[in-house]
Amino acid sequence: MGVREYRQLRFGERDAGGKLLIATRRMKIKVLFFGVTQDLTGLQQEQTEIPEGTNLEGLWRGYAARFPPLNGLSGVLLLAVNQEIADRARTLRDGDEVAFMPPVSGGSGADFYLLTRLAIPTADLVRQMKASEDGAVVVFEGVVRNNSRGRGTLYLEYEAYEPMAVRKMEEIGGEARRKFEIDHIGLIHRLGRLEIGETSVAIIVTAAHRRAAFGACQFAIDRLKQIVPIWKKEYFEDGAVWAEREGVRRTLIDTGK
Repeated sequence: MGVREYRQLRFGERDAGGKLLIATRRMKIKVLFFGVTQDLTGLQQEQTEIPEGTNLEGLWRGYAARFPPLNGLSGVLLLAVNQEIADRARTLRDGDEVAFMPPVSGGSGADFYLLTRLAIPTADLVRQMKASEDGAVVVFEGVVRNNSRGRGTLYLEYEAYEPMAVRKMEEIGGEARRKFEIDHIGLIHRLGRLEIGETSVAIIVTAAHRRAAFGACQFAIDRLKQIVPIWKKEYFEDGAVWAEREGVRRTLIDTGK
C-alpha cells in the first residue's frame, strides 16, 4: 500500500520566483483497486491526499494520468464511494473510501448488477455502457409514485437479502443474453428510503437492434419482480404495508402517526 505525502505550506510562503503560495486544504481518501485495475496500477489499495472539494471524476482523472493504461477502462469502470455506486460528479469528503470496480465476473464487458442506497446515476451508467457497435439503447426506470391503489403514498422503503439478490440479478442477465441478441445489460436497484419521484430500479440494455433491446429489458424487469429477494414497504398517512404480488392480501401496519 502506498501513501502519498504532501507538505503543509506555511503562511506567507513563496516559491523560488517569489510568487506567494496559497495553502490548499487537503483531505485523505482511501482508494481500493479491484480486478484488472490492480494489474494496471500495481496497487490493491492506497491512502491518498487530494484538495478539498475534489469530485470523483477529478480523483479518477488523477489516477488515469498517473497510470495511463487505466484510460482503456474509462467506458466500463464503475466507481463506488463508501460501498455504494456513485455519480462521478459527487464531491468527496475527508475519510471517504473509493473503489475502482471493473465489470463483475458474472457479466460481460460493461454488464453490471448492483444494489445501492444512493440515487441511481442512470445517465452516467448509460454513457459508460454505450459502444460504437450499438444501434439501440433501451432504459427502464421504476419511479416512486405518489399513490398506490387509490391511497396517497408518503415514501417507500426497500430491503433485500443482498448477496442472493445480486446473484439472482446476474442470473437474469445471463438468461437475457441467451434469449436475446444483445450487447450489454445492467441492473441496479435502490435500497433504503426513497422519496416520491426517485428511481427505485434501472435496467439498461444495449444491442445492435431495437427489438432485442426492448425484449431483453421487458424480460429483465419481469424476472426481477419474480425471483430477486427485494421487498418494498409503502408508507401512507394511516400506516404502512409490505407490497406483495397481485392477488396477495396486504396487511395495514399502524405506524403510530
